[in-house]
Amino acid sequence: MNRRTTQRTDTGGATVWLTGLPSAGKTTIARAVAERLRAEGREVEVLDGDEVRTFLSAGLGFSRADRDTNVHRIGYVAQLLAAHGVTVLVPVIAPYADAREAVRKRHAGAGTPFVEVWVATPVEVCAVRDVKGLYARQAAGEISGLTGVDDPYEPPVAPELRVGAGGEAVGESVAAVYGLLVARGLAGARA
Repeated sequence: MNRRTTQRTDTGGATVWLTGLPSAGKTTIARAVAERLRAEGREVEVLDGDEVRTFLSAGLGFSRADRDTNVHRIGYVAQLLAAHGVTVLVPVIAPYADAREAVRKRHAGAGTPFVEVWVATPVEVCAVRDVKGLYARQAAGEISGLTGVDDPYEPPVAPELRVGAGGEAVGESVAAVYGLLVARGLAGARA
């Protein structure tokens, strides 16, 4: 369904931040939740970490400072869109807790809802999926600095939701994220 021709049913936006290791399933979950939200008439955008790096953060590397800059940029755009009534799904690794917390605080300061979802897929499962070939390249010594392998990933301490850790199917994770949004009044039928 074309988002531009969809009738809006709500006036408030929110940011749903999906963090986790490479190949954890963040983008797959985000896109499925986005389709479900669009089907109920909500304005939705997906700010995929890889796409943002290509267009908004081109030239940044993978140092801690560059990763933090990338997260702050994504967080700024997400909060801006959410403040204008868009539900923004953000599937991005965002390996450092302090950068994620800064994004949360930006949203809180603006009165914009923010939901953190930890896609807690174990590194062994991510390495088998290896949708971008990163784990294989790291194992072959072609790259270094792979988050969760030879570069740190700081798991969220108190995310609003944790999915993926038990090996559940994508549909179960999507249902859990959508259920959380309904519980928060950010999705579902409106009175």
